[in-house]
Amino acid sequence: MMLHIPGVLTREQVASIRACMEGAPEWVDGRESVGPQGAQVKRNRQLKEGSPLAVELGQQVSAALMANPLFFSSVLPLRVLAPYFNAYGGGEHYGLHIDGAVRAQRGGLPPVRADVSTTVFLSDPEDYDGGELVVVDAYGTHEVKLPAGDAIVYPSGSLHQVLPVTRGERVASFLWTQSMVRDDAKRAMLFELDTNIQKLRAAHGENEATVGITGHYHNLLRMWVEM
Repeated sequence: MMLHIPGVLTREQVASIRACMEGAPEWVDGRESVGPQGAQVKRNRQLKEGSPLAVELGQQVSAALMANPLFFSSVLPLRVLAPYFNAYGGGEHYGLHIDGAVRAQRGGLPPVRADVSTTVFLSDPEDYDGGELVVVDAYGTHEVKLPAGDAIVYPSGSLHQVLPVTRGERVASFLWTQSMVRDDAKRAMLFELDTNIQKLRAAHGENEATVGITGHYHNLLRMWVEM
């Protein structure tokens, strides 16, 4: 399931994050964070993993995502990997690839199984040409280019790429989440059920039907959750 989540970060938060990044010495070759296969197709820059700036900004992004009801309902996060930050310009790109299934964490924390990938855009579409996130799934090829502060979530097992940026600069944060529900189809079913429960509750208030359907949601979650 792919889902556009608008307004994860406010315009003020985006401006503050971008100001902190401007001219920072922590930018490194993006190939530092991938294996030999990824290094063949990856050409971009990243804030150095674990640097004080990356940690500080990552905490802001993580907090905003975890406070977002749409993110929580669609992803059902169990463990969230500390966010990364990247930049593309001057033809930089990241060719077709699939994210690694298991991501290590710093500080002796347990590894994260990458179930869901998230990109939070920090540049507006009019600020750069190219740079679309392209995700390939069973339903076709999808190009994504969202306003600054918006996020896209999609299964980490999807084949995807970032097209070359031919003008301006594309800046974004990206991260992986281990979901309480491993299977994407089951997560999608739970999300659709939760969304319709909220619509029914808004239209008709709390009643016997909404209580019963909510119980059905939680019993399915209880059946499928992995902790």
